[in-house]
Amino acid sequence: MKDAELKAFLDEKVDRYNQPGFIELDPISIPHAFTKPQDIEIAGLFAAVLAWGQRVTIVRKCQELLSLMDNDPHQFILHHRARDLKALETFKHRTFNATDTLYFVEFLKWFYQHHTSLEEAFVVDPRAKTIEGGLIHFHDLFFSLDDYPHRTRKHISTPERKSTCKRLSMYLRWMVRNDNKGVDFGLWKNISPAQLVCPCDLHVDRVGRRLKLIRRKQTDWQTALELTANLSRLDPADPVKYDFALFGLGIEEGRSKKKS
Repeated sequence: MKDAELKAFLDEKVDRYNQPGFIELDPISIPHAFTKPQDIEIAGLFAAVLAWGQRVTIVRKCQELLSLMDNDPHQFILHHRARDLKALETFKHRTFNATDTLYFVEFLKWFYQHHTSLEEAFVVDPRAKTIEGGLIHFHDLFFSLDDYPHRTRKHISTPERKSTCKRLSMYLRWMVRNDNKGVDFGLWKNISPAQLVCPCDLHVDRVGRRLKLIRRKQTDWQTALELTANLSRLDPADPVKYDFALFGLGIEEGRSKKKS
């Protein structure tokens, strides 16, 4: 398929999936329950980090966690007392447990005591081609507190460990892209949509390979960069909008296989 044909095909799929009807069953529905920017950032971070497994379960567990914060996460993060943390000790989603939850709260409290927006944790040179440096900075900052638990490191990925950084790339898409379609938030203005890297989950990886957007054998950070570079040929200003198309096509294929 030539670039012009591929672009037309994927643009049609973006239009189909990049609309509010997409939100209900997706983890992005979690930050959409809030209007305060800091609440959106915090709820979005938890929703992205916890986004593995069935989407229905992810949404339910995120709702459970935020209810333990009185559905007022920014206020809870900044003003909780020691006794308020007891309720969080019951929270668990797959390998994410109370130790991880409490450290996330501790880091976020420290951070918001010094900064207005979580965007400031993703420092990236405006001249940089991608967000890679911002992801590395966030990882290093997140684990800069003296008492961080080593087990929590598996929940915050970094390109330095060759991870695809799928969940954080998805989170950045939510926070940065602003196309007024009602799905992504466009809260953050200091990162360009052109610098984003496409989240490379199983659906996106499979469809990307079928469309010859990925040729690399393994799936790692370089694979995510390869995919994004190829999507940039179709739209250099906003390559990650095609995440909607690739993910949606992957979901469609999965449903077709179950029916057959």
